[in-house]
Amino acid sequence: MQAFINNLSQCIKDNAQKSAPVAVLGGGTKSFYGGNIVGEAVDMCLYAGIIEYEAKELVLTVRAGTTLVEIEAAMDAENQMLPFEPPHFGGASDDAKATIGGTVAAGLSGPRRAYAGSVRDFVLGTRIMNGRGEDLSFGGRVIKNVAGYDVSRLMAGAMGTLGVLLDLSFKVLPKPAAEVTLRFELDEAEAIQRMNEWAGKPLPLSATCWFDNTLWVRLSGAVSGVKAAQEKMGGECLSPAGALHRESQHASAFWASCRDHRHAFFQGNDDHVPLLPHQPLWRLSVPATTPPLKLDSPQFIEWGGALRWVRGNLDAKALRAKVESVGGHAILFRGGDKSAGVFHPLQATLVPIHRHLKAAFDPANILNRGRLDNF
Repeated sequence: MQAFINNLSQCIKDNAQKSAPVAVLGGGTKSFYGGNIVGEAVDMCLYAGIIEYEAKELVLTVRAGTTLVEIEAAMDAENQMLPFEPPHFGGASDDAKATIGGTVAAGLSGPRRAYAGSVRDFVLGTRIMNGRGEDLSFGGRVIKNVAGYDVSRLMAGAMGTLGVLLDLSFKVLPKPAAEVTLRFELDEAEAIQRMNEWAGKPLPLSATCWFDNTLWVRLSGAVSGVKAAQEKMGGECLSPAGALHRESQHASAFWASCRDHRHAFFQGNDDHVPLLPHQPLWRLSVPATTPPLKLDSPQFIEWGGALRWVRGNLDAKALRAKVESVGGHAILFRGGDKSAGVFHPLQATLVPIHRHLKAAFDPANILNRGRLDNF
């Protein structure tokens, strides 16, 4: 593996001298996200493997090219999990290609995020290669390790523009003893209200989503706590009677379809709009209590109302203005015309901060150039 590091360092140094971009690639399952990929390709799948897994200490350290499938298999054997429920986005045939480095670089989390935390919340330490070809380490491999500015978490969502992720350490958690999924027939406004009411109560929520007048709620935790919450909340249970210790196969598949965008809504083949392969998919982050946005396009709501997916050819400027008016932001997640920018424009006060960070880590602007719009 040291030969890979040496070659990578030399590649970056050579390209920095020429101001030639370097495209950092993993399994390619998230290549649709962000700006267009340009430059000399660096295949991080060649740098893979679990470095150390201390199950008793709840700490996992892996190389960036390690697949999520390999990591999850190792954790399954210890009845543990990555709490942020990382999306694979590979499709049925490419599911095994998604890497942990790509997941962190994209900053993506799954259905459990609103109740357990995001990917950056569980990153303990990173080893990166910056735009000068320097091998740098931040954080550590223990839970209490951070003093000063937490550079490791800065890498989550940076799309590889600040450094090439090499090694990553995570805090992991035990899997819940019990999980059930409940279903409720509610319209959008009622669902948003109900999700926020439940979020303010001591209930073991671990996922929520709403689509087509149906609200789905997952409960996770101790058997007694899940059972008591289920009895209090009501609804239709997707798990068979007496199966609290293991979520039903149907419920597990449902949440996996939400996580990896295999649900009919994301595929564009539901009853509302016919399948259009390149139809834009917008990701709206808003305060959870925001009332229905009334966008006249199919919507899929997650994270207790804080994450709203919208499918359709909407005007980017008008959509972003509307979302910004309620305190949120809008990202063109997949498809569509990227000329108006993929990510929501930064506030003027934040632009200098981003530019200074970019200059510090990648002064020649060669790493994943353009993946974060102007960075």
